[in-house]
Amino acid sequence: MSPLPPTPLFWAERGAVLVSCALSCVGSVLLLCSQALWPELRTRPRQLLLYLSVSDLLSALSYSYGVLRDFQRSSWDCVLQGALSTFANTSSFFWTMAIALYLYLSIVRGSPTGSGLLWGFHVVSWGVPLAITVAAVALRKIGYDASNVSVGWCWVNLDAEDRLLWMLLTGKVWEMLAYVTLPVLYILIRKHINRAHAALSEYRPILPGAPALQPRSSIADKKLILIPIIFIFLRIWSTVRFILTLCNSPAVQNPVLVVLHGIGNTFQGGANCILFVLCTRVVRARLLSLLCCGHCATLGSPGSWQQPQPHKDKDKDKDVPSPEQNKPLLSST
Repeated sequence: MSPLPPTPLFWAERGAVLVSCALSCVGSVLLLCSQALWPELRTRPRQLLLYLSVSDLLSALSYSYGVLRDFQRSSWDCVLQGALSTFANTSSFFWTMAIALYLYLSIVRGSPTGSGLLWGFHVVSWGVPLAITVAAVALRKIGYDASNVSVGWCWVNLDAEDRLLWMLLTGKVWEMLAYVTLPVLYILIRKHINRAHAALSEYRPILPGAPALQPRSSIADKKLILIPIIFIFLRIWSTVRFILTLCNSPAVQNPVLVVLHGIGNTFQGGANCILFVLCTRVVRARLLSLLCCGHCATLGSPGSWQQPQPHKDKDKDKDVPSPEQNKPLLSST
């Protein structure tokens, strides 16, 4: 079969993807700032989220450059942009799976999660993408892809004879692995939480602290459900266009698919910000208090954005656990 012609990109499509890139950059920066400003929020899962935010920020920046340039052929900046986006995007997959694995080990298995595990995550999540990217650049596999498996940016050169192998190595095999791994791990975590709730309900009449645990845990449960759902919803369009390209189908140039692919690949940082900043009560309150420079009393009741006191607002602060909790369930979400 003759190869498909390049996918034309219209300004409306490029504009939508650029807006997604900008929102992802803002979201990643907010996540990084929340870690820098409030050390008490630096739990181990949020440290992993910090590294994921760095990957998502690099990914959004590199994609935005590619969309702005809308490459028509291979060039030095095409290769540079393609290499950076390949490294950042692949690293984002690894850090996303690392967070899920950490939650599974700490919550379900109860295994020790010390600095050794964190260093292992660093070696795999930075080292493997870097090795793959360096090999792809050295073998001249990164280049112009006619926007059939991208949205203006460069990735694997479609003229390469072994392009399928390098498309898998530089992203798709890890993407598809995440489709399976993330739901399985989060389902196992949720089943463990449900069993813990059932066991706790038997002793609730004699445990005065038990009623406060249920609403907190319900919020954590919702976030655990949303994490794999959001990931799959954002990334599935990229996989669909990849399969259509392999089948040489003209449907790969459908404008709706192109926009969904562009937004899905670039909005991961924004989605994480919504889930772990805007939908986390304490972080949201502190951020609003910082933005209004201490004058939030004019926006509502006095002290409405102040840091909750553990002995008074224990039931209100549902996203962050009390220090005496042994399980890292709620702090991890």
